[in-house]
Amino acid sequence: QVQLVQSGGGSVQAGGSLTLSCAPTTYSPSIRCMGWFRQAPGEEREGVANIYIGSATTYVADSVKGRFTISQDSAKNTVYLQMNRLKPNDTAMYYCAASNVYYCRLDPTKKAYFGNWGQGTQVTVSS
Repeated sequence: QVQLVQSGGGSVQAGGSLTLSCAPTTYSPSIRCMGWFRQAPGEEREGVANIYIGSATTYVADSVKGRFTISQDSAKNTVYLQMNRLKPNDTAMYYCAASNVYYCRLDPTKKAYFGNWGQGTQVTVSS
């Protein structure tokens, strides 16, 4: 089991920016994908962005494309979610997740592929 530690998040006005970061507490070469999911109250947890560690191939959901960017810093073993031009409907609890499943890059929003989750961090966007 890989422990993930998240940081970042908070409250911002619409149009603002926030950056989330996530790192495993130990070096985990078995991780194939790192992803960000979010869950608003009363909603299903949805995939927001995903990065395939080996090739740095990324996926970003249509709802955030052009505004959110996922990236990795291999030296720091950290994955980031840069969120720009935030909207009130981006308000949710954001979770970092890690997968060692090969197919995580083929179906990047499939929650079942992600067996390791961060503690979650709240993002609140006010209008």
